[in-house]
Parts: sequence; structure tokens; C-alpha cells
Amino acid sequence: MTLNIKSSILFLGSLALLSCNSGSKLPEITPDIITEKSLNDTDDPAIWIHPTDASKSIVFGTDKNTNGAIYAYDLQGKIIEDKTIRNIQRPNNVDLEYGFQLNDSVTVDVLVFTEREKQQIRLFSIPDMKPLDNGGFSVFEDEKIIENKLPMGVAMYKSPIDNSFYAIVGRKTGPTEGYLYQYKLVSEKATVKAELVRKFGQFSGEKEIEAIAVDAEMGYVYYSDEGHCIRKYYAEPSKGNEEIACFGGEYFLEDIEGIAIAKYNDGKGYIIVSDQQKGQFNIFDRTTNAFVKSVNLTTVETDGCDVVTVPLNDTFKSGLFVAMNEEKDFYFYDLDRLIK
Repeated sequence: MTLNIKSSILFLGSLALLSCNSGSKLPEITPDIITEKSLNDTDDPAIWIHPTDASKSIVFGTDKNTNGAIYAYDLQGKIIEDKTIRNIQRPNNVDLEYGFQLNDSVTVDVLVFTEREKQQIRLFSIPDMKPLDNGGFSVFEDEKIIENKLPMGVAMYKSPIDNSFYAIVGRKTGPTEGYLYQYKLVSEKATVKAELVRKFGQFSGEKEIEAIAVDAEMGYVYYSDEGHCIRKYYAEPSKGNEEIACFGGEYFLEDIEGIAIAKYNDGKGYIIVSDQQKGQFNIFDRTTNAFVKSVNLTTVETDGCDVVTVPLNDTFKSGLFVAMNEEKDFYFYDLDRLIK
């Protein structure tokens, strides 16, 4: 049989993929909890810790489609309908932060997510789930190409310098420089406006940039340049736009996806990143960014993930790691099962 050049490349690539998958027989770590199913296509989670009763904490997760939603789950994986935000036009990624000063007397925790088909980000208060954005903040307004206006990834940053709140937003496609836009969220008469403060971040051009995570205590933002590496920058706009590191690419089979940062009070911790096609997660040291190990959590094609390091209940005694699974659900794990 004769193969042309294109067929030969595809054939060899398939063999390499099979070989790599078959060579990664890590012990399986099954989830402690699997959530109820979403309607369309899960993507990215964010974990909110209840201020007085950790067992009442909520996991929010995006369900991306034109009739999409931000699902709210309790720690047993059940959908909390009155906390779920529906009729969102393709929500992609979600994040949250604590202690936003809405006015002189009101401080709220806030949830931010991208609404891709409307080319905007949304902002809601937690846990009452009230919109704070007058319908949404437009992003990438100066772009001429429609594909460069479609927001995907988002992460919140609360500045330890002056308590300013920022949303860092990525998109489906973009330039090799200035791929991410950073918006300052400013309260104004019980509502909020978003002000563009900088454009930063390199892009290899190989695939896309979706997953973004902020380590506010260390002052860094990480994002997945999916076909290339994990990129690291300063989260504080005043510290400039020079790249600090581009690391980890050699440990991934194909797409570098969701990023979760496990933070401990002693400054130690881990950066946990989805190796999407290999079906596992790669763990890096939080302070040195050195590779630690890989784990197999039995999820399929994981996009987004999130983590907290405080005890929540008898199931999640060491903290909670949440990973998206392609079967329209999320997997919950006690954190020690990954890192011990």
C-alpha cells in the first residue's frame, strides 16, 4: 500500500498519540462526588467558600451554548436552582473574588464570567446572584476582526496594594502581543463599570488562549498558550508587561488547558494544569514552577478546573479540587488525594 505525504503524517501522528496515551498508565483517582448533569457542555468551575459555614460553599460551573448557564452546585454535586444563572449566550470561563466594595456601606463577593456570543463579560454578586453590570461589559472593543472579539478565558485579580479589582480576559483568537486585556472594575452608585487598563501577553499563534489563573498573593497571572507553554506575568499593571516565564510545555501531549492554583498560608502550594488529550493533570511547584508529578483523575477532555485548600466538610477535609468532565458534569476530589 502506498501512502501520500499527508496520509503518512496523519498515520504517524496517530501512532504517536496512541503510544503516548498507552505509556501513561498512572494510578486512577476516582472522584469523591460527580455532579448532576448540565444541559449542554460544561467547561470551567469556580469555588466560593461560605464565610461562616464552609459546608454551605458553592461550586459554580459554566455550561456553554446559546442557551447556556452558570450552574451552582452544592458540595454533594446537586444543582442549586435559585443560585443558577440561566439564559446566558455561551458562557465560557468563570472566576470569583471576595470583598468588592460596592458602596460606602456594602461589600460583596463577586462572580465574573465571559459571555462569548455577546462579546462581553458579566458580573454578579454572591450569594444573592444579582447582576452588577447593567447587562454586561463589552470587551476587545478596539478590535476590527470579529473572531478577536470573542471572549473565552477570564480571571479575577484583587490587588494587595490598593484592593483594586481587575478582570483579565482572553479571547478565541488574537495577536502575538497584547492577547490579554485587563479591566479595572470600579463601583459607581451601586453598579459597576469596567475600565481597560492594559493589553499584555504573548501568544505563540499555535492554537488559542483560554485558561487564565491569578495568584494574587504572589502577584502573578498564569495562562495556557495551549500548544506551547504556561506563560507567567505580573498581575499588577504597574509592574509592566514583560514575560516572567514560559514553562511546562514539554510535559503535555497536546492542549495545555485549565489552571488551578493551590495556595497555602506558608507561601507554598501547587499549580495544577489539565493535560487535556492525555486525560491527566500535571502539577508544578507554586514557588519555583518546577514539575512535581502527573495524576490521572479519570476525567475526559478536561477544560477548566479550580481548587481551594481549606477544609469544607467531612468529604473534603483537606480542600476541594474540581475538574470539568466531558460528560456534562464536574468531578469533585478531596485535595490530598491529588498531592499526597
